[in-house]
Amino acid sequence: MLTDAECKNATCPPEKKRARLACSGGLYLEISPAGSKRWFWKYRKDGKEARMALGSYPDVGAKDARKARDAAKLNKSDGIDPVQARQVEKLKSSVGSGDTLAATAGDWLARGKPNWSDAHYVRESRNITKDLNPYLGKRAIGDILPIELLAVLQKVEERGELDVAHRVLMTAHGVWCHAVATGRATIDITPSIKKALKPHIR
Repeated sequence: MLTDAECKNATCPPEKKRARLACSGGLYLEISPAGSKRWFWKYRKDGKEARMALGSYPDVGAKDARKARDAAKLNKSDGIDPVQARQVEKLKSSVGSGDTLAATAGDWLARGKPNWSDAHYVRESRNITKDLNPYLGKRAIGDILPIELLAVLQKVEERGELDVAHRVLMTAHGVWCHAVATGRATIDITPSIKKALKPHIR
């Protein structure tokens, strides 16, 4: 198992394209003739050798590199390609500011606003700020159950605003579709709720 001192003093002979120092469990430090040092974890994928970059030394020390390797191993043991899992996480972090309902709804509103009329934007924003966020805004949208959203919509029904309850559901549908598309949720829970609401006559 490599120590930080060994990593610091490691060099690559000038006649080689690169040198590798094995650590443990498939983890190794790759050194270039120019002196750059990068961590890699070697594993098997579909019967072939693959590797995953874990950062550069000294930004990532030996201890942190082993922790990153262990996390990647855990993903692989669960049947998840660790490289793909990291790419998904990067994509998630690039699409919005968080995974709560409030953050997802805010992202959805911001993306939709340029294509909506002012009246439509105001209506959608009001449905979110008045009827969704006060009860579910701080929850991770992927963890919210249909019965929880239904309970929120039933509060609108209790005000006697049956048509508004259906409009809030339509707003929630847009937010959940955005959540699925951006990796914040796995399914849109809103279709299963529509028939549980009281019907309204236009």
